[in-house]
Amino acid sequence: MNNRINIATALILGFTAVATAQDLSSYIAEAETNNPEVQAYELRYSIAQEKMNEVNTLPDTEFGVGYFVSTPETRVGAQRARFSVKQMLPWFGTIAKREKYQDALVETEYLEYVIAKRKLGLAVAQGYYQLYTIEAQSKVVQQNVELLERYKELALNAVEVAKASAVDVLKLEMRQNELKAQQQILEERRIAAEIQFKNTLNTASEGRILVVDSLSIPAEDEQINPDDLSANPELLKYDKLFESITQAEILNRQEAAPKWGVGLDYIPVSERTDMFPADNGKDIVMPMVSVSVPIFNSKYKSVSRQNKLRQHELDAQKAQRFNTLKNLLAEAKQHKNTARINFNTQKQNIAQAQDAEEILLKSYETGSIDFNDVLDIQELQLEIQLKQLQAVQNYYEQAALINYLTNI
Repeated sequence: MNNRINIATALILGFTAVATAQDLSSYIAEAETNNPEVQAYELRYSIAQEKMNEVNTLPDTEFGVGYFVSTPETRVGAQRARFSVKQMLPWFGTIAKREKYQDALVETEYLEYVIAKRKLGLAVAQGYYQLYTIEAQSKVVQQNVELLERYKELALNAVEVAKASAVDVLKLEMRQNELKAQQQILEERRIAAEIQFKNTLNTASEGRILVVDSLSIPAEDEQINPDDLSANPELLKYDKLFESITQAEILNRQEAAPKWGVGLDYIPVSERTDMFPADNGKDIVMPMVSVSVPIFNSKYKSVSRQNKLRQHELDAQKAQRFNTLKNLLAEAKQHKNTARINFNTQKQNIAQAQDAEEILLKSYETGSIDFNDVLDIQELQLEIQLKQLQAVQNYYEQAALINYLTNI
């Protein structure tokens, strides 16, 4: 049970480390509490635990009552009825093996529950980063609207001294209109993303989802060893399934052993009135022992063959899933590194675009400003800023996926 607690704790801490923000970890905790899919897996786990009580029982006790319509006469009197009780018992150690088999099933259900929580945490993290990007992009667009407003003032001043055309002012206004429309589109995206995020949390809260103000890509990342995949619950699940089949085979062999039972027959006897022999009217008490031997045991042999085949099947499934997870990890690392490269590239481009903006402003002081160049550099800056934000989102989404895969 301690191992179970440690795994669950590591999941929350892992996603918290990726986001470096308390908000994300609280949303993950809220989702784990409210999400119906996770609740369903938790209930399946509880049901499996409860079945431990089911296997720790004996077969039903059999009671029988019979009445002699035609009473058989014996030396000591007539038999009137028969009362019997019988209890079948499994072979020694069978119940303990049933408990071990069920415990293996419980461990499997627990890992299914853990996997569901991990997938939910990944979905919450990715939804969180999507919301962050949309809001950050909206802020950038608003900054560009304000920037164009300042350019517009410069253009109006230039028109007054005949250094610019009114057409330049109209172009700036049209560009502002496009940005305001882009803001509205981003707001619609934010609303839809927020609804999806709340559905993942399974919350009816009307409040706005709060995300961090800014995220940046760290200079270096921890080295990831592909062997870290061995701790992924998706792979551990196959080990537990294999163990459950092993326990099922042990139980199958035990079930093939003889079963025995104990019982008691009681027959009340009426007293004779025509004569008085010894033990006249004495009731009959007959203890009984029975044995059930599976002479035709082809059923158990077939189950053994099935169990062996199922273990081979699990080995193949685990190998295939391990290869799939390795591919996902390699792809996630590649996308993450690509996001870092794009982020650094756009960082350099932003600095150069700002230098170009300064040159344009200095040109205005000399009376040679070209507002077409102003629009071009503004559009370029916005494109660079949006690309950089997208790189941040890609980086953290891939980091969350790597965390899911490796449980770092």
